[in-house]
Amino acid sequence: MLSLGSGGGKTAKPSFVSYVSPEEIKKENVNDELKPHLLPGELVICEANTVVKYSREDSLQRGFYGKLVCTNFKISFLSAEQLLDEVDQSYRNKLMGENDISLHCVDQIFGVYDDKKKPLLPGAVKNKIPEKLLLYCKDFRVFHFGLTYTKEEDAKRLIRVIVHHCLNPTSLKCLFAFSYVGAAGGLKVGPLGIEGEPPTIMFETKNDWRDELDRTGGLLTYRIISSNENYKISTRLPQFFAASVSDDDIKKYKGKGIPLWCWSHPSGCALLKMAAFPETVDDNSSQMDKGWIDRQLQVLGETHPLNHTIKTEILSATLPTLQEIQASYSRFKQLFLPDNAAEFWESDVKWLSVLENANWLEIIRQCLKKALDIVECLEHSTSVVLVEENCSDLCCLIASLVQVIIDPHFRTISGFQSLIQKEWVMGCHCFLDRCNLLRNNDKEVSVFLLFLECVWQLLQQYPPAFEFTETYLTILSDSMYIPIFSTFLFNSPWQRDNNQMLDEDRRMRSRSLKLPSVWEWSVQFENSVQALFYNPLYIGKPKLDRFRRTQRIKPQRQMSLPSSPSYHSRPSPKKGFFREETDHLIKTFLGKKISRWTPTAEDHSVNNRLFYENWRSKPIDLHGLLLPLHDGPALKIWGQRYLRWIPEVQIPGGGLTTTLNKAWEIIDEIKTLQTKVSQCLLKRQPSSPNTDVFTPFHQSSRLSSTFPFGTLRRQSIKPRIPVSTNLSMSFGSMENLPDDEEDLGLL
Repeated sequence: MLSLGSGGGKTAKPSFVSYVSPEEIKKENVNDELKPHLLPGELVICEANTVVKYSREDSLQRGFYGKLVCTNFKISFLSAEQLLDEVDQSYRNKLMGENDISLHCVDQIFGVYDDKKKPLLPGAVKNKIPEKLLLYCKDFRVFHFGLTYTKEEDAKRLIRVIVHHCLNPTSLKCLFAFSYVGAAGGLKVGPLGIEGEPPTIMFETKNDWRDELDRTGGLLTYRIISSNENYKISTRLPQFFAASVSDDDIKKYKGKGIPLWCWSHPSGCALLKMAAFPETVDDNSSQMDKGWIDRQLQVLGETHPLNHTIKTEILSATLPTLQEIQASYSRFKQLFLPDNAAEFWESDVKWLSVLENANWLEIIRQCLKKALDIVECLEHSTSVVLVEENCSDLCCLIASLVQVIIDPHFRTISGFQSLIQKEWVMGCHCFLDRCNLLRNNDKEVSVFLLFLECVWQLLQQYPPAFEFTETYLTILSDSMYIPIFSTFLFNSPWQRDNNQMLDEDRRMRSRSLKLPSVWEWSVQFENSVQALFYNPLYIGKPKLDRFRRTQRIKPQRQMSLPSSPSYHSRPSPKKGFFREETDHLIKTFLGKKISRWTPTAEDHSVNNRLFYENWRSKPIDLHGLLLPLHDGPALKIWGQRYLRWIPEVQIPGGGLTTTLNKAWEIIDEIKTLQTKVSQCLLKRQPSSPNTDVFTPFHQSSRLSSTFPFGTLRRQSIKPRIPVSTNLSMSFGSMENLPDDEEDLGLL
């Protein structure tokens, strides 16, 4: 394969002879005929020809020339030359191509003037046009576009349009989702997930909440509240939810100070969350609010048949603030945005110190440790109430993480998606503000991404316990910046329902828009790509466990109370979800003991360590409790998400891909043998293969450690455009070009 210069970060040699001269580039009409793939409602705003896209794989020493297009949805680079590289691409997104960038995925824009990089802001481009346009994306892609050969008027107009649509504040109704669904007739597109898989529970009806209460064995004192139907009481609550308070109390306090049910433990205790009352100057009001909360906590303890204890966890007192989380993530992501190979190797020398100063892994560790503390309380029959100012950020994170650790149902794909619907979407997490879709930087915080990071840490520690793969988590994180899905577009269910109605016909609800959910994976991927979501190493639950409410199976690893002769000699009356139930006296005694824990950090650390060591001493039950390792050495970098676009760290044919690929191959072979055995037993004729069966990617010859994102490319024999701006040195004479591939030294 031809290259410019001797490789690495060195400049091109003046003796290079190119197949293509600048004059020929401007005469080429191939790229002019290329048209972008437009979605329903997508419109082209501006485009420019003869733009060079520099190749990161070749250390920015080579590039493609083509057309750069900006629409009301994305920035798209089109090139006839690069189409050769996409022929064998197994991973395809129906909405976004490899060279497409969602406008909301653009994080920063820079222009290069005389080899100096300067940020481009709205109104900054007036006279001089930059030589290069650099786009830094939130999914950690970095695009380098050369504008040297582009017409000055086209380049200036293109830059202004891109900067305006990527950085300027906008309104909710201007998001592309409304144009997309409106042009498609407002119809729901695609099924929820893959055919034959359990459905994702959306928690939009009373039956959804009632089924979840029944599944977890929640006490009868928790009932489905419907007084907020049509959002009559509060727009910061879902229409239906579970709680143990009266409708009058909910109306009086509008959801503030109301313990909302999240999950029930088989012992009878529960995980709840509560929005704190706002601080007031009036001491009388403050005392009344505190008295109300104390009464609610007392009622919760009395409703339990064993009169168990209640623990209140104020998350703001023990976890980083939202501002600290965002500042840490901003420092952390700079590690994975190198402009070129030279900058990457330069940063590699001080990589560990920069990683330490970013403090991102420390925040992940604190979240895992906090979840472990709450799991310990629940396992010892102590209900926990998570308290936060708005109950929609850290409460969502910790409540979801605790349920993933305890309940194996939420470690399946359908269960995990239902969990996000319950705790995040119906929990009124402000996705619109936290993802900065309206470009209000003051409210952007990567809380949901922090949750995915914590789940990824668990996935790495216990791979067979999860039905989904890290590819599923990576694609889910990327989908946050595709402004089509209702899951990540709104701050609350009320805002979603209110804005999905057509302006011209608000009286007819049947004419309301129906934005697709992100769980409708068929909108983005074919079934063959969705196969990458499923972990071939996953060990599923026995089918008999479907009836665990009537006949429960004792897991291998169970939590137990401190060892004592009376405890081990007494048979248990019934079996719990994760451990055997003990008699009422011991549970009551332990509850009172827990309630008298001292809040000192030293004693709490000792209790935490004993709890973990007691669990660790028993065999692992992949369908039971999974306690996370949260010490420094146990935490890792989410390599697939952060390093997938850096060629220097890719391992051809290596990494976790080889393990999963071999597992897929073995599974395929087993399925083939099972089919043959069934045909022999039933004496049936061989049937045609099922085209709906997922096909693994072991047939691809371009796998790398970052598959399916950073696949190895099959390069074209024809050299690409040199990047040197010195035309007399970059382009030699066209008369002495080699006639065939042998003269090139390729064969």
